[in-house]
Order: sequence, then C-alpha cells, then structure tokens
Amino acid sequence: MTDELRPKVGLGVMVVKDGRILIGRRNKNASHGEQLWSFPGGHLEHGESIMACARRETLEEAGIEIENLRFGVLVNTLDFMPKHYVGIGVIADWKSGEPRPEDGDKMVDWGWYSPDALPEPMYGPGRLQVEAYRKGINFIDASL
Repeated sequence: MTDELRPKVGLGVMVVKDGRILIGRRNKNASHGEQLWSFPGGHLEHGESIMACARRETLEEAGIEIENLRFGVLVNTLDFMPKHYVGIGVIADWKSGEPRPEDGDKMVDWGWYSPDALPEPMYGPGRLQVEAYRKGINFIDASL
C-alpha cells in the first residue's frame, strides 16, 4: 500500500464556552470540505501529542487559547474518499481570545453555536463528534 492510500489522522477540537461550541466555515483554502461548517482542527504531526496538536490547531486556525482538554471521540470516516481519515475529537474549554480567521483564512465566519442548532451544511466528522457528545459515547465507525 502506498503512503497516499494510508489513512491519515485528523483532529477536531470542540471548544465549549458558556454551553455553546465554536464552529467556523471551511474556506476555499481548506484541504477538503470547502464551505462546510467545522471545528478548528487539522492533521496530527509526526511526534506530536494529541493535546499539543489540539492546542496548536486551535491557536493557528481561530487565534484562541483553550484549557481543560479531554478525549471526546474516535471516528473512522470515509466522507472524502479516496482520502480516508481516522479522526480524533477533543473537547476543550475556551480560555482566552476572540475567534478570528487565521492560518491563511482556511477557516472563516467563526461563531458560538448551541449543540442543538448547528449551522448547515456541517462537516461530517464534526457532526458525528457532536452526536457522540450528546449521547455520551466515544467511538463511531462511519464506514459501517
């Protein structure tokens, strides 16, 4: 199997502030899922811890700091085949800063939303992460 066909590890961070979650729209500069609403996140880098990745991606994409990081969900998703992702959902509390476009404007239109009123169209792994959060589960195999 060639490296381009191996699953990649993606990470999404559900940032919570006053019972609402931070969601932005993926702009044309995103690697996939353009115009879909999503959490801050990205690829886990070689040698990087999961929580360090969550902090880095949230700061790079939204310009905010987070705290109280915890595991949320593991999602196997085939939404963007031939790209295959194993997604790690992290839950974090907002610490400081105001969300704004960063990282080459890959993510724009940041806002705080109720988990019961998500903007549409929502990025599939993010929707699954909210579903898992509501149900209190931590694994979804979307390929089934």
